[in-house]
Amino acid sequence: MSNKNIIRFARFSILVATVMISSAFSAINNKAVNDFSLRNVDGKFVSLKDFPDAKGFIIIFTCNHCPFAKLYPPRLNELNAKYKKLGVPLIAISSTDTVVYDGDSYELMVAKAKAEQFNFPYLQDNLQSVARNFAAQKTPHAFVLWKAEGKWIVKYNGAIDDNGGEPEKVKHRYVADAVDALLAGKEVSVKETKSIGCQINLRK
Repeated sequence: MSNKNIIRFARFSILVATVMISSAFSAINNKAVNDFSLRNVDGKFVSLKDFPDAKGFIIIFTCNHCPFAKLYPPRLNELNAKYKKLGVPLIAISSTDTVVYDGDSYELMVAKAKAEQFNFPYLQDNLQSVARNFAAQKTPHAFVLWKAEGKWIVKYNGAIDDNGGEPEKVKHRYVADAVDALLAGKEVSVKETKSIGCQINLRK
C-alpha cells in the first residue's frame, strides 16, 4: 500500500470512527488485567512487575505487517520518551498469528525494532493469551493502565490519536490526554475510542 493510499485509509478511518463517547463503555474499561511474561526483542522476558515504580502503563498492541500500525512507531517512541520518566512506560505487543502472517515472526520483530530504533519493549504474544485478556481488536490498539489497590486497571482503550496518516494534523491525542489526566489525579474524559487498523485474528 502506497503512502498516499495509507493516508486516504487513515482519513476514511477517522470519518467512520470519529470518537463517540457514551455512558456505556466496553467491558474492558475499569477491568483489572492480568500480568504477563512475554519475550522481548532483546531475548529477555518482560512483565509488568519488572517496573516496580510504575504508576501506570501504555500498552500498544501492534505488529509488523499492518499498514496502519506502520504509521505509528515514531509516535510510540515519543510517548515512551515523555512518559517513562514520569512513571508510565510504554510496552508494545505483537499478538499476530505468525502462521498467517510470517512477516510478524520473532526474527522480523527484532529487525523492525532495530531498524526503527524502538526505545520501548516489543514483545511477542505467540499464544495470543495477552490479547485475549485485554480484548485487543486491532493493530494498533492502545490501553492505558493505572494502578489501584495493587491491581492494573484499564482507564482508556482505543486509538492512539485521531490521525494516523498525518501526525502533524492530530487534534486529539487520546493516549497522551488520558495519561496526563491520570498523572494530575483527574478522571479520564475520553475513556474509549474505536481502534483503527488490521484485525487481530485470534486462533480458536
